[in-house]
Amino acid sequence: MRYLLVILLFSSLFAQKPELLLLNKYSKDMNVTSWYMSEKLDGVRAFWDGEKLISRSGKTFSTPIFFTKDFPKHKLDGELWTKRSDFSNVSSIVNKKKLHSGWKNLTYNIFEVPDAKGNLLERLKSVKTTKYIKTIKQIKIIDKKHLDNFLKSIEKKGGEGVVVRDGSLNYYTGRDDKALKVKSYIDEECKVIGHNDGQGKYEGMVGSLSCRMKNMQVIKIGSGLNNYQRENPPKIGAIITFKYYGLTSKGNPRFPVFLHERY
Repeated sequence: MRYLLVILLFSSLFAQKPELLLLNKYSKDMNVTSWYMSEKLDGVRAFWDGEKLISRSGKTFSTPIFFTKDFPKHKLDGELWTKRSDFSNVSSIVNKKKLHSGWKNLTYNIFEVPDAKGNLLERLKSVKTTKYIKTIKQIKIIDKKHLDNFLKSIEKKGGEGVVVRDGSLNYYTGRDDKALKVKSYIDEECKVIGHNDGQGKYEGMVGSLSCRMKNMQVIKIGSGLNNYQRENPPKIGAIITFKYYGLTSKGNPRFPVFLHERY
């Protein structure tokens, strides 16, 4: 009986990892004229399977009834979000196991409708917006300058970047060059393998994280961590996202900055 209860508890916390649309990186030699662009929200990815919200890794979010009571029975894919530059707050809200009222500050911003037919705009038109369900505005790209100006306007407001997609395609999952993220910096993921002690004003806290990149290179990331994160750093083995601005002469990421932990 005890074993059965453990299985039931585990299954309530984790669902099957959803198959998702994933983004490749944009490069300036790519022609995306007549595609659609939208702001890339710096929130937490969430997949609605018709009954519950699931994270990218397959974790079931503890969502209050008031938040999901008007959600449809069909699937949705989007971002849990509050405002720009507020990822830490969003993460704190959605990753609490107990139900709480903090969800009233969130909206679920839709960029895909897996069960819908037609092109991107047709799929998004099928979404019934509510107090908590919104759709992310899609803008047709006139030319490269139009995209560049849109990116600058988003980053000037504190936004993370832009998503560009070939809006003529039917829904699909996986990663290819028909859905791209556009940013003025480069971002990567790495695994935390160590915590390094801080000095000076960071004495008694974490000064930097030692991380192993996909190419097995080990780097240290200290910039971007706030005091809470220095006192409660990502655990060893956690996957984090960081940004950097090109490579040094030795091939190391230049000016690496912590962004957030992947959930």
